[in-house]
Amino acid sequence: MTASTATATAPHAVTRTGGPKGDGPKILEHVLGWTLVVVLAMLVTQTGLM
Repeated sequence: MTASTATATAPHAVTRTGGPKGDGPKILEHVLGWTLVVVLAMLVTQTGLM
């Protein structure tokens, strides 16, 4: 089945593109991101790179 036949036979099928409604819990993503930033900053200062 090609893409054009799939579209023609199932017009109600929606292809998900990862828009804002498809995102998971944002708070977890922010906490993990900031944790990574803090750990990286601690590593840089402890090793004397900055």
